[in-house]
Amino acid sequence: MARTRRCDHPGPVTEPKYRIRALHTDSTITVYQAYSPEIGRAAARDGRFPAEWRRDRMTWIKPSFLWMMYRCGWGTKEGQENVLGVEITRDGFEWALRHACLSHYEPGLHAEQAAWKSRLKRSPARVQWDPERDLRLRPLPCRSLQLGLAGEAARLYADEWIVSITDVTPLARMIHAHVQDGELDVARKLLPHEGPYPVSDDVLTHLRP
Repeated sequence: MARTRRCDHPGPVTEPKYRIRALHTDSTITVYQAYSPEIGRAAARDGRFPAEWRRDRMTWIKPSFLWMMYRCGWGTKEGQENVLGVEITRDGFEWALRHACLSHYEPGLHAEQAAWKSRLKRSPARVQWDPERDLRLRPLPCRSLQLGLAGEAARLYADEWIVSITDVTPLARMIHAHVQDGELDVARKLLPHEGPYPVSDDVLTHLRP
């Protein structure tokens, strides 16, 4: 898969502020989560989440590897020591986007706050756009999508959408070591090849501020 310019990469290419960037194939997209060893190791071993994984809680999936590194501190934060790359179907991912609501009220997007609150309450998924991160985990101008799944969406994610689960903790530690040593070019070459995710505008129209 060809490498695509990231929004922290020097050059004349302008990266849109709101765009999904991810490792993907024709039928799947890889998202990242971090868990305690109890859950993370079992999930990677069995290819599915163990009984300890709670379907009654909202779970957040992140297509950006570096945003996940920012969130979990390269796998050093308590309860987030195991970083998982979860390959799911694109059909499932896009179902969640179509049924999602933006996590905050946006006057230019929502007719009124009461309507937004009502939709948010009914939606099985929600979207946040947070600043993408560079290798030193500093914020960048472009935004990274986070997708929160609850209720029906969380159940479908755990039971139907997952194609494979990979423990990417060793990769995270390797990249982090190169960053700490100032070897940013080496670290950058090890990053997952996240390119623009091809999705029709109608899927994201209600989710872009």
